[in-house]
Amino acid sequence: MTKRNMTILLLLLVFTLEGCRGGDLSDGPRPTASPVMETEPLPTPTPEPTPAPDPIGERVRAMTVEELVGQLLVAGIEGKEPGGDAMQIIEELHVGGIILFGRNVESAGQLAALTNALKESNQRAGNVPVFLCVDEEGGMVSRMPPEVADLPNAYDYAQAGGDFYKRGTVLAEECAAFGFHVDFAPVLDIWSNPRNTVIGKRACGTDAETAARLGKALMDGLSDGGVVPVGKHFPGHGDTLTDSHKGLPVVDKTAEELRGFELCPYEYELEAVMVGHIQMTKIDPLLPASLSPKVVTGLLREEMGFEGLVFTDDLTMGAVANTYGMGEAAVKAIQAGCDMALVCHGLDNTKTAYHALLFAVEDGTLSRERLEESARRILTVKEAYAVEDTPVETPDVGKLNEAIRAVLP
Repeated sequence: MTKRNMTILLLLLVFTLEGCRGGDLSDGPRPTASPVMETEPLPTPTPEPTPAPDPIGERVRAMTVEELVGQLLVAGIEGKEPGGDAMQIIEELHVGGIILFGRNVESAGQLAALTNALKESNQRAGNVPVFLCVDEEGGMVSRMPPEVADLPNAYDYAQAGGDFYKRGTVLAEECAAFGFHVDFAPVLDIWSNPRNTVIGKRACGTDAETAARLGKALMDGLSDGGVVPVGKHFPGHGDTLTDSHKGLPVVDKTAEELRGFELCPYEYELEAVMVGHIQMTKIDPLLPASLSPKVVTGLLREEMGFEGLVFTDDLTMGAVANTYGMGEAAVKAIQAGCDMALVCHGLDNTKTAYHALLFAVEDGTLSRERLEESARRILTVKEAYAVEDTPVETPDVGKLNEAIRAVLP
């Protein structure tokens, strides 16, 4: 190897070694680390609120259409003990209520046995507890057994200075003693037409203030006694001549006139109302009040803000039956906004109403939602008043009569 080549080789070796040392960064500045980006913490998601328990809503939604339709009916029965008609309305139609009349009553022991048997049958059928209903106003309209002392008519009781709260509590005691849950009382009509005999002394008074004040006191007494009071006959049957059992009474007053008089007793917070079969020509010239959306939904619910239970008067009465078939009347009543339709006479009539309501759901005239709306109101009142198919003991009539005599003026 020549001297020159040796020199070149040595130079290459030196450069190579220096290059390796150049990779050592210990003598030079170190690279700065990239800053860490601080991120905002993710917000904790707000949990969805737990829905409040709604056992009534769950019960209603679980019901079949057939069961819902049945809840919307209050049916009458024949006889003084449960017969075939009673078994059919309970087991096949699942009715929400049963109403008893004088034809069903013979004695205190018999009446208690009848209501107990109806409750037992309803419980055995697996139905919602049934309303047992009665017209027990005292005086000219009473369904109590003959052993039970009577009260004077409401008007006479008021004239004698009677205490209407106490009257309500003793009416509740009578009803509860025989197993009733609902009393279609008091009469809130104002007896403003002296020629009106169908209402007459059943009313608490002849002026709006008296009828409203005494009616409210009686309803409070009934309610505090554990019985559902039902004020009647909305929007007012006092200024009429025709008996709605036979024909259709007509009232020609405007809504403003009614608000100043007939509607005054309904301005309190009421649990339940019965709508009468009355033609209110200035509000709805075509339909009686019980079948009129303008009266039930428009006037009662929307204008007056009523949120309680609405019953019809008996659909077999002449005021309705003379013009409408039973099925048509039942459907119109529910369309109008009523919750429970009374069919007080005849198994065939009850069946007709039931099947007409079913068909109305099938053809879209009534929706399931509409049925559920009323069923919810019905079950709400049943729960509020602890309505159960619980039997009662044979009443102590002597004790009951003592309570009645204690409230006589």
